[in-house]
Amino acid sequence: MVVILIPMKIRLQRFPMMLAKAVQPEKVVFVNHAEIAWHESRKQWIGVQSQKSKRLPREPVMSWTTTYEDLLCSTEPFQQPIPLGEMVDFLVDIWHEEGLYD
Repeated sequence: MVVILIPMKIRLQRFPMMLAKAVQPEKVVFVNHAEIAWHESRKQWIGVQSQKSKRLPREPVMSWTTTYEDLLCSTEPFQQPIPLGEMVDFLVDIWHEEGLYD
């Protein structure tokens, strides 16, 4: 309990301002429990990066001579899966050539 003695000559209009200055609320520290749980789940998903072996760069699946038409005209499945990064690089190169991606 906080007791504040105010002389009578102080106007009541100033009382709320003085009260706010006199009573300091305890500092509240916000803890984001959801964020902490998310980081813990993420560690389980990805594991400890320092313990993972570093992958050696793979040879590209697509030949450097592959064209957009080669991919569209064929109904044959690819001999092996094409990594997403390789496909994105291929498409961006094609789109640059055609002026579709700036």
